[in-house]
Amino acid sequence: MTPKVGKTPKAGKAPKTAKAPKKAKTPKAALAPGTQPTAVEFLARLQARQSDVEQVKYQRYFKTGKGDYAEGDFFMGVRMGEVFTLGKEFAAMPPAEIEKLLEEDIHEARAGAVKIMALQTQKKKTTEERRKELYELYLRRHDRINNWDLVDLGAGRVVGGWLMDKPRDPLYELARSENMWERRTAIVATSAFIREGQLDDTFAIAEILLHDKEDLIHKAVGGWVRDAGRSSRERLLAFLDEHAATMPRTALRYAIEHLGKEQRAYYLTLKDRVSPN
Repeated sequence: MTPKVGKTPKAGKAPKTAKAPKKAKTPKAALAPGTQPTAVEFLARLQARQSDVEQVKYQRYFKTGKGDYAEGDFFMGVRMGEVFTLGKEFAAMPPAEIEKLLEEDIHEARAGAVKIMALQTQKKKTTEERRKELYELYLRRHDRINNWDLVDLGAGRVVGGWLMDKPRDPLYELARSENMWERRTAIVATSAFIREGQLDDTFAIAEILLHDKEDLIHKAVGGWVRDAGRSSRERLLAFLDEHAATMPRTALRYAIEHLGKEQRAYYLTLKDRVSPN
């Protein structure tokens, strides 16, 4: 028998080439052997990533001027994505070293500290003793968790996660605090409960904070009520029926963001009847 001959490619059509081998997956970020997860080492790694361009961007994005919510906050100029990558590398940092980062004036150092706290809290291998230690550290050093992004990085995992199977009284104390960042923690922490379909505390704390004087609290209230509404549209609409006419416009706009066009218009109309400005 004559052996079969391979087909000749058609004119103008290149023959098929072998597929390039898939790139190997990038290994998970880890410290080099012998490197300890210390605050000093973390700061050195931050400094190596400093960018004057990013520093200018941050100073514009966060309100750091006199009288603003972030007055005096110093930004080194490191992209947050890089800060979070470092956080993963330093995820085993002991609480004593984390506190050293929280004591830094550099915003990215404090962001790294809170990110590490959140990462440790959500790891399955983390002991209850360590989770409690991180929860207590967060509350004890809330004076250093003093910007909206820092609160949002850690409150849900560190505070809400710890209180998941415990009385939630501490959140109601925070909601009535004179410190705006503690008040923001109160509502943001409920994201842990929302993930489990537990919505009562979100709506209850939202009512406490509904007429707060700070715009950043209005945004948090509206945003977290909106997220709770994903689990129960009925609960969200009932909240809006009761409060839309009198709640701050910013909070209302955040809360109705995922509603249909007609429903958004309806609740904004309720607001306009009471306060046209």
